[in-house]
Amino acid sequence: MKSVLDALLKRFIYFGTLSVTYSDGTVRQYQGERPGHKAAVRILTTAAERALALKPALAFGEEYMDGTVVPDGCSLEDVLWVVIPNVERGGLLSEDISGKLRYVSRVLRPLNSLKRSRSNVAHHYDLNGSLYELFLDKDRQYSCAYFEHDDMSLDDAQVAKKRHIAAKLKLDRPGLEVLDIGCGWGGMALTLARDYGAKVTGITLSVEQLQVAQKRAKEEGLDHLVSFELLDYRTLQRQFDRIVSVGMFEHVGVRQYETFFNHVKRLVKQDGVAVIHSIGRMDGPGMTNPWISKYIFPGGYSPALSETLAALEQTGLWLTDCEVWRLHYAKTLAHWRVRFEANREKVRALYDDRFVRMFELYLVASELAFRIQGHMNFQLQITRDIEGVPLTRDYMFDAENAQRARDEKKA
Repeated sequence: MKSVLDALLKRFIYFGTLSVTYSDGTVRQYQGERPGHKAAVRILTTAAERALALKPALAFGEEYMDGTVVPDGCSLEDVLWVVIPNVERGGLLSEDISGKLRYVSRVLRPLNSLKRSRSNVAHHYDLNGSLYELFLDKDRQYSCAYFEHDDMSLDDAQVAKKRHIAAKLKLDRPGLEVLDIGCGWGGMALTLARDYGAKVTGITLSVEQLQVAQKRAKEEGLDHLVSFELLDYRTLQRQFDRIVSVGMFEHVGVRQYETFFNHVKRLVKQDGVAVIHSIGRMDGPGMTNPWISKYIFPGGYSPALSETLAALEQTGLWLTDCEVWRLHYAKTLAHWRVRFEANREKVRALYDDRFVRMFELYLVASELAFRIQGHMNFQLQITRDIEGVPLTRDYMFDAENAQRARDEKKA
């Protein structure tokens, strides 16, 4: 298979230079027609060469996890800076065909049923809780931070993210009932209760997250304002003044977008406000990388605004504000990577070398997805009533500035 892979790489590398040392010691250098980054890899087995020739998008990640494809005199990031721009261009016929099949089959895949959704969430979020403490901020915000200026710390940028979202929720009086769909470890819900006097119900499908969130609420003396439950949003029956969902919409599934927004409409009061924060893509509908789908986020998909808004338009809800964040998640992931690398040995002690390489690849590839693959974040503010929020955005800025002043005074 070495000759087949050699032919594929000659066609594939258009930007930059990739040097490959094959399992028999042969070295080939693939020089692209256009300038770009330089990197080198070593392939240690013939089985790895065969896998890379047949299913490169999946096999690269698997072989890196197994230690049979390794960067040679450079970093994993260096390798991906060469690989990803060439992936974006296309050029591998077998991968182009399988990619088109994956795209078409998106709508044919099983729905994210209650059982399937629970299983998908457990795959990633029910990992050992100590893992996330090693690279997240102190509030365990496992979503994009908001960098108001370049030199913000990760913790401050996550505080800014919550403050920014709270301003869009229009929490203009204490006692508002808020539903947090996909509440994670409880940081957003606890912040809304502590800083805004909201009564928050946080729901998650992760047992690990639920236990941590409940413990935090009790320890902070906020369990009279905040409750956390192991629930799917589709099973709730009562209405709320506000709904917030951060980093959950990516797990809904293409076929469920209209269902999701119809449930938002059912769950939010007539004069209520909902804010949905999601990873997205700027270049239209696409597909999830098969390695990410298999090992990191089963059932996950980053939606384009075009397919998201097409579903929202069918519900009769008002889209009252839409904001796109471009490089904020790249900066967030850069912080996570530094922290992960500093704790690499602790992660290895929790799991093993294969897991460390898997998570490293996930973090590096994700950062580059936001830097060079058109990924971004979007926030949608939604109401049922045309007059659900003021006609100008001044109230958002005023609320955010007021809370920022309180946060700075408290700090």
